[in-house]
Amino acid sequence: MAAHPRVGVVAEGLRGAGHEVRECNAPLGFDTAARVKMLAQPWRVPALGVRLARCWARLARQSLRGPRPDVVVVGYLGHFDVHLARLLFGRRRVVLDHLIGAADTGRDRQVSHGVRQPLLRAIDAAALSSARVVIVDTEEHRETLPAKHQAHAVVVPVGAPDEWFVPEAAPEPAEPEGPLRVVFYGLFTPLQGAATIGGAIARLADQPVAVTMIGGGQDKAEAVRNAGDAKNVTWLDWVPAAELPRLVAEHDVCLGIFGTGPKALRVVPNKVYQGAAAGCAIVTSDTPPQRRALGPAARYVAPGDAAALADALADLAADPHQLAELKQASSTAARDRFTPARVVEPLLAKLAELGFGT
Repeated sequence: MAAHPRVGVVAEGLRGAGHEVRECNAPLGFDTAARVKMLAQPWRVPALGVRLARCWARLARQSLRGPRPDVVVVGYLGHFDVHLARLLFGRRRVVLDHLIGAADTGRDRQVSHGVRQPLLRAIDAAALSSARVVIVDTEEHRETLPAKHQAHAVVVPVGAPDEWFVPEAAPEPAEPEGPLRVVFYGLFTPLQGAATIGGAIARLADQPVAVTMIGGGQDKAEAVRNAGDAKNVTWLDWVPAAELPRLVAEHDVCLGIFGTGPKALRVVPNKVYQGAAAGCAIVTSDTPPQRRALGPAARYVAPGDAAALADALADLAADPHQLAELKQASSTAARDRFTPARVVEPLLAKLAELGFGT
């Protein structure tokens, strides 16, 4: 769950609603990047098949211990595991968290040529057909599903795990102490717009703004190039998951995403929810799902616009009162709407509608 906090949020929410939750986990050992790489190097696919068979055997043993579950929730990236769940427990009991589509991920990782996209779409279609309920994160994502699956899809926001929520903050000082502290963390994919952040860093070189960039991935080199020789940025390869909430909470602003692709325009990233829970002001791209999720509790800039992002951060650095108000707004929104208990409410309502009760 450290690598995939969405799974933990759903589990925490269900437990908080009084349900008994039993976790069955057999790590595959391939992250998303490795799975996408296999599409470019098909000779690696047999290794996936061998590992998948071993994991399925372990999952089957774990799943069949104890009482038969009323509902089986297959966490996201479960495009293959959902078939095992259906085989063991029947389609009626299976809920698939389709937070990330295989075809969407392939396009975002620039795997879109030849037979690869049709193959990924087929994987998505098969997974969707194996579940009675499909979870997505935004209404825009639900609308991308085939029409026959939209009726049994439910929008469950990503939310933030309990460990991200900090105690109520003391009032902000009237004047800032030191530079504006800004943090970004992620896999530096095109969706996240890290290259745009790099361009903004270069424009902030003479401003009282200190940026921490955490993570790595396909766009990191471009982000570093765009930042140039700016001295106001610290690059960290990664931070252990247990330490990340504390580190983010030490900053004033948590950056969301700034990509311009179709997927970037229809998601609300986990870092937006987590940063708000950590008490940071949120600066992210101006898209309908993010506006709907955060309302006035964020500062928005046009996707892909490094100059606009730099201007927004410079404004916050120069206006401590605006910064304090934005921090308070994001923290309040997180406590009111982004806790595990709140985000699973639509799922519980859908299950009740299907006769599983609450």
